[in-house]
Amino acid sequence: MIKISDNAKEKAIQLMTEDGFNPTEDFIRVGVKSGGCSGLEYVLKFDNKKEENDQVFEDNGIKVIIERKSILYLAGTILEYSGGLNGKGFVFNNPNASRTCGCGESFSL
Repeated sequence: MIKISDNAKEKAIQLMTEDGFNPTEDFIRVGVKSGGCSGLEYVLKFDNKKEENDQVFEDNGIKVIIERKSILYLAGTILEYSGGLNGKGFVFNNPNASRTCGCGESFSL
């Protein structure tokens, strides 16, 4: 479903720990909502509760929750992390996106 790069894994563990989440038990919640300059916007946050319409996946030792309505938009996506002076933070490399905005936070199909 969603792949987690090594850089994204390391940063997620660091940030989850800093925010009081347990990286071995809690989740990265990933989704899609209407908005952004390209029509659809990515959502990423840490969570420790699974809702009824959630699917849980695990890759590279990180648990990811995706609401069912977002799964089709995110199939095959790789979550990367780009740091440094020109880094963008977490980046979604989504093969389903036909167009993305310059900041990489929104897309269209």
